[in-house]
Amino acid sequence: MDAATATESPRKPRKAGTPRDPEGTRARILAAARDEFARHGLGGARVDRIAEAAGTNKRMLYYHVGNKQELYLAVLEAAYADIRTAERALSLETLAPPDAIARLIAFTWQYFIEHPEFLALLNTENIHRAEHLRRSQNVASMHSPFVRLIADVLARGEADGVFRTGVDPVQLYISIAALAYFYLSNVHTLSAIFGRDLLAESAKSERLAHMTELVLASLRR
Repeated sequence: MDAATATESPRKPRKAGTPRDPEGTRARILAAARDEFARHGLGGARVDRIAEAAGTNKRMLYYHVGNKQELYLAVLEAAYADIRTAERALSLETLAPPDAIARLIAFTWQYFIEHPEFLALLNTENIHRAEHLRRSQNVASMHSPFVRLIADVLARGEADGVFRTGVDPVQLYISIAALAYFYLSNVHTLSAIFGRDLLAESAKSERLAHMTELVLASLRR
Protein backbone atom coordinates (compact mmCIF):
# COMPACT_ATOMS: atom_id res chain seq x y z
CA MET A 1 0.00 0.00 0.00
CA ASP A 2 1.54 3.36 -0.93
CA ALA A 3 1.61 6.41 1.28
CA ALA A 4 -1.22 8.17 -0.53
CA THR A 5 -3.49 5.19 -0.14
CA ALA A 6 -2.52 4.67 3.49
CA THR A 7 -3.46 8.25 4.42
CA GLU A 8 -6.82 8.24 2.66
CA SER A 9 -9.85 8.12 4.98
CA PRO A 10 -11.97 5.04 4.50
CA ARG A 11 -15.25 5.65 2.68
CA LYS A 12 -18.17 5.93 5.05
CA PRO A 13 -21.32 4.07 4.07
CA ARG A 14 -24.03 6.38 2.87
CA LYS A 15 -26.69 6.80 5.53
CA ALA A 16 -30.28 5.80 4.91
CA GLY A 17 -32.32 8.82 3.96
CA THR A 18 -29.93 10.20 1.34
CA PRO A 19 -31.05 10.32 -2.32
CA ARG A 20 -29.70 6.76 -2.71
CA ASP A 21 -32.38 5.56 -0.29
CA PRO A 22 -35.49 7.23 -1.68
CA GLU A 23 -37.87 4.51 -0.53
CA GLY A 24 -36.56 4.61 3.03
CA THR A 25 -36.71 8.39 3.13
CA ARG A 26 -40.26 8.46 1.78
CA ALA A 27 -41.39 5.79 4.26
CA ARG A 28 -39.98 7.76 7.21
CA ILE A 29 -41.56 10.96 5.96
CA LEU A 30 -44.96 9.32 5.59
CA ALA A 31 -44.74 7.73 9.05
CA ALA A 32 -43.81 11.04 10.65
CA ALA A 33 -46.49 12.88 8.67
CA ARG A 34 -49.13 10.31 9.65
CA ASP A 35 -48.42 10.94 13.34
CA GLU A 36 -48.33 14.71 12.86
CA PHE A 37 -51.59 14.90 10.92
CA ALA A 38 -53.30 12.48 13.29
CA ARG A 39 -52.29 14.57 16.30
CA HIS A 40 -52.72 18.10 14.93
CA GLY A 41 -55.01 17.79 11.91
CA LEU A 42 -54.20 19.30 8.54
CA GLY A 43 -54.29 22.90 9.68
CA GLY A 44 -52.20 22.38 12.81
CA ALA A 45 -49.59 20.07 11.29
CA ARG A 46 -46.16 21.58 10.61
CA VAL A 47 -43.85 20.48 7.83
CA ASP A 48 -40.74 21.37 9.81
CA ARG A 49 -41.80 19.04 12.65
CA ILE A 50 -42.49 16.26 10.14
CA ALA A 51 -39.07 16.70 8.54
CA GLU A 52 -37.33 16.69 11.91
CA ALA A 53 -39.17 13.55 13.06
CA ALA A 54 -38.29 11.84 9.77
CA GLY A 55 -34.60 12.71 10.17
CA THR A 56 -34.49 14.87 7.07
CA ASN A 57 -35.12 18.49 6.08
CA LYS A 58 -37.93 20.33 4.33
CA ARG A 59 -36.07 20.46 1.04
CA MET A 60 -35.76 16.68 0.95
CA LEU A 61 -39.36 16.30 2.11
CA TYR A 62 -40.60 18.42 -0.78
CA TYR A 63 -38.33 16.53 -3.16
CA HIS A 64 -39.62 13.07 -2.16
CA VAL A 65 -43.30 13.80 -1.50
CA GLY A 66 -44.30 17.33 -2.42
CA ASN A 67 -45.94 20.17 -0.56
CA LYS A 68 -48.06 19.89 2.58
CA GLN A 69 -51.29 19.16 0.69
CA GLU A 70 -49.63 16.46 -1.41
CA LEU A 71 -48.04 14.97 1.69
CA TYR A 72 -51.39 14.84 3.45
CA LEU A 73 -53.00 13.06 0.49
CA ALA A 74 -50.10 10.60 0.34
CA VAL A 75 -50.65 9.83 4.04
CA LEU A 76 -54.37 9.23 3.45
CA GLU A 77 -53.66 6.92 0.53
CA ALA A 78 -51.08 4.99 2.54
CA ALA A 79 -53.52 4.62 5.44
CA TYR A 80 -56.19 3.16 3.18
CA ALA A 81 -53.66 0.94 1.41
CA ASP A 82 -52.55 -0.48 4.76
CA ILE A 83 -56.04 -1.48 5.91
CA ARG A 84 -57.02 -2.85 2.50
CA THR A 85 -53.83 -4.97 2.42
CA ALA A 86 -54.55 -6.32 5.89
CA GLU A 87 -58.16 -7.10 4.91
CA ARG A 88 -57.06 -9.09 1.87
CA ALA A 89 -54.86 -11.20 4.14
CA LEU A 90 -57.97 -12.39 6.03
CA SER A 91 -58.65 -14.95 3.25
CA LEU A 92 -62.39 -14.52 3.62
CA GLU A 93 -62.94 -16.51 0.45
CA THR A 94 -61.71 -19.66 2.21
CA LEU A 95 -64.23 -19.47 5.07
CA ALA A 96 -67.87 -20.40 5.40
CA PRO A 97 -69.92 -17.20 4.89
CA PRO A 98 -70.93 -16.65 8.56
CA ASP A 99 -67.34 -17.27 9.67
CA ALA A 100 -66.05 -14.87 7.01
CA ILE A 101 -68.33 -12.08 8.21
CA ALA A 102 -67.41 -12.77 11.84
CA ARG A 103 -63.71 -12.59 10.96
CA LEU A 104 -64.22 -9.30 9.11
CA ILE A 105 -66.02 -7.79 12.10
CA ALA A 106 -63.32 -8.94 14.53
CA PHE A 107 -60.58 -7.64 12.25
CA THR A 108 -62.21 -4.23 11.79
CA TRP A 109 -62.75 -3.87 15.53
CA GLN A 110 -59.17 -4.81 16.39
CA TYR A 111 -57.66 -2.72 13.60
CA PHE A 112 -59.48 0.38 14.80
CA ILE A 113 -58.34 -0.28 18.38
CA GLU A 114 -54.71 -0.74 17.32
CA HIS A 115 -54.65 2.16 14.85
CA PRO A 116 -56.23 5.23 16.48
CA GLU A 117 -54.28 7.36 14.02
CA PHE A 118 -56.41 5.91 11.22
CA LEU A 119 -59.59 7.09 12.94
CA ALA A 120 -58.01 10.50 13.56
CA LEU A 121 -57.15 10.85 9.87
CA LEU A 122 -60.73 9.92 8.93
CA ASN A 123 -62.03 12.57 11.31
CA THR A 124 -59.76 15.20 9.79
CA GLU A 125 -60.67 14.38 6.21
CA ASN A 126 -64.38 14.39 7.00
CA ILE A 127 -63.99 17.87 8.48
CA HIS A 128 -62.63 18.82 5.05
CA ARG A 129 -65.55 17.01 3.34
CA ALA A 130 -63.13 14.59 1.64
CA GLU A 131 -61.87 17.33 -0.66
CA HIS A 132 -58.38 15.82 -0.68
CA LEU A 133 -59.48 12.19 -0.94
CA ARG A 134 -61.61 13.04 -3.96
CA ARG A 135 -58.44 14.01 -5.79
CA SER A 136 -56.89 10.60 -5.25
CA GLN A 137 -56.45 8.43 -8.31
CA ASN A 138 -55.73 5.36 -6.17
CA VAL A 139 -58.28 5.02 -3.37
CA ALA A 140 -61.23 3.87 -5.48
CA SER A 141 -59.22 1.04 -7.02
CA MET A 142 -58.16 -0.11 -3.55
CA HIS A 143 -61.77 -0.51 -2.43
CA SER A 144 -63.31 -2.18 -5.48
CA PRO A 145 -61.70 -5.64 -5.03
CA PHE A 146 -62.65 -5.71 -1.36
CA VAL A 147 -66.27 -4.84 -2.11
CA ARG A 148 -66.33 -7.66 -4.67
CA LEU A 149 -64.94 -10.03 -2.03
CA ILE A 150 -67.71 -9.13 0.41
CA ALA A 151 -70.26 -9.51 -2.38
CA ASP A 152 -68.91 -12.99 -3.06
CA VAL A 153 -69.24 -13.94 0.62
CA LEU A 154 -72.84 -12.73 0.59
CA ALA A 155 -73.58 -14.61 -2.62
CA ARG A 156 -72.16 -17.82 -1.17
CA GLY A 157 -74.26 -17.30 1.94
CA GLU A 158 -77.37 -16.89 -0.20
CA ALA A 159 -76.53 -20.04 -2.17
CA ASP A 160 -76.02 -21.98 1.07
CA GLY A 161 -79.37 -20.77 2.37
CA VAL A 162 -77.88 -19.07 5.43
CA PHE A 163 -78.06 -15.41 4.31
CA ARG A 164 -81.03 -13.49 3.06
CA THR A 165 -80.98 -11.98 -0.41
CA GLY A 166 -80.53 -8.37 -1.43
CA VAL A 167 -77.82 -7.23 0.99
CA ASP A 168 -75.68 -4.43 -0.44
CA PRO A 169 -71.99 -5.22 0.27
CA VAL A 170 -71.11 -1.53 0.57
CA GLN A 171 -73.90 -0.91 3.08
CA LEU A 172 -72.83 -3.97 5.02
CA TYR A 173 -69.23 -2.82 5.26
CA ILE A 174 -70.27 0.70 6.27
CA SER A 175 -72.44 -0.78 9.03
CA ILE A 176 -69.62 -2.97 10.33
CA ALA A 177 -67.18 -0.04 10.33
CA ALA A 178 -69.77 2.25 11.93
CA LEU A 179 -70.47 -0.14 14.80
CA ALA A 180 -66.78 -0.16 15.69
CA TYR A 181 -65.99 3.45 14.83
CA PHE A 182 -68.74 5.16 16.84
CA TYR A 183 -67.96 3.18 19.97
CA LEU A 184 -64.24 3.97 19.85
CA SER A 185 -64.44 7.57 18.66
CA ASN A 186 -66.90 8.40 21.45
CA VAL A 187 -65.64 5.99 24.10
CA HIS A 188 -64.75 8.63 26.68
CA THR A 189 -68.10 10.45 26.57
CA LEU A 190 -69.99 7.15 26.48
CA SER A 191 -68.02 5.85 29.46
CA ALA A 192 -68.85 9.01 31.40
CA ILE A 193 -72.54 8.95 30.45
CA PHE A 194 -73.14 5.29 31.26
CA GLY A 195 -70.73 5.00 34.15
CA ARG A 196 -68.76 2.17 32.56
CA ASP A 197 -65.13 1.72 31.56
CA LEU A 198 -65.81 0.93 27.93
CA LEU A 199 -62.11 0.40 27.26
CA ALA A 200 -61.82 -2.39 29.82
CA GLU A 201 -60.94 -5.72 28.23
CA SER A 202 -64.22 -7.25 29.34
CA ALA A 203 -66.16 -4.35 27.83
CA LYS A 204 -64.30 -4.61 24.51
CA SER A 205 -64.94 -8.36 24.36
CA GLU A 206 -68.61 -7.77 25.11
CA ARG A 207 -68.78 -5.14 22.37
CA LEU A 208 -67.24 -7.45 19.78
CA ALA A 209 -69.66 -10.25 20.67
CA HIS A 210 -72.59 -7.84 20.43
CA MET A 211 -71.51 -6.47 17.04
CA THR A 212 -70.97 -9.95 15.64
CA GLU A 213 -74.37 -11.22 16.73
CA LEU A 214 -76.09 -8.04 15.56
CA VAL A 215 -74.63 -8.21 12.07
CA LEU A 216 -75.08 -11.94 11.60
CA ALA A 217 -78.67 -11.72 12.82
CA SER A 218 -79.34 -9.05 10.19
CA LEU A 219 -78.01 -11.36 7.47
CA ARG A 220 -79.78 -14.57 8.42
CA ARG A 221 -82.72 -15.79 6.41
